[in-house]
Amino acid sequence: MGKLYVVPTPVGNLEDMTFRAIRILKEVDLILAEDTRTSGILLKHFEIKNSMQSHHKFNEHKTVESVVNRIKAGETVALISDAGTPGISDPGFLVVRECVRNGIEVQCLPGATAFVPALVASGLPNEKFVFEGFLPQKKGRMTKLKSLVEERRTMVFYESPHRLLKTLIQFAEYFGTERQVSVSREISKVHEETVRGSLTELIEHFTVTEPRGEIVIIVAGIDD
Repeated sequence: MGKLYVVPTPVGNLEDMTFRAIRILKEVDLILAEDTRTSGILLKHFEIKNSMQSHHKFNEHKTVESVVNRIKAGETVALISDAGTPGISDPGFLVVRECVRNGIEVQCLPGATAFVPALVASGLPNEKFVFEGFLPQKKGRMTKLKSLVEERRTMVFYESPHRLLKTLIQFAEYFGTERQVSVSREISKVHEETVRGSLTELIEHFTVTEPRGEIVIIVAGIDD
């Protein structure tokens, strides 16, 4: 029987790619990629020429069975996402779950995940936190926000730049305008930036300064 490797990829800076990750991607029989075009750039940079197959949220229900069968037949497979660790707001859970159910060894390499550096750099308490990922865009969004009003742990969210201001305004409505927050963008890239302050201050900042790049929002929990 083969093996499934879950391999994190850089969230911005290619120098964050580990030697071990490169070696494994060169050795496996198949690489499952969220977007073969995006991953193709990464693989070309590191001269990785192994077979690659598309594996994303729109087709993973259809492809997972064939992937598991290939591993059971003896092949080794690596799962990568466009950026960061697969399964964290990215495809990956389904194939990992099915491999576990079939007694296949799953090994996840340590590596890049955007929310960890954002959380550490926020200056907000991080001994306990809750990762919420992307909020629902429409249905269930208000219900989710209401459920977090009394949350005491620091909260971690992902957001797109064009929805950031709207989300901060909604946070102010539900959590209060003085709740402390940190917004990090372009983690590990040339224009990496973290802006900290109250929700009022960050709303003012991003009203004037258009946000760009991938966004991580860190929100303080309610005070005791």
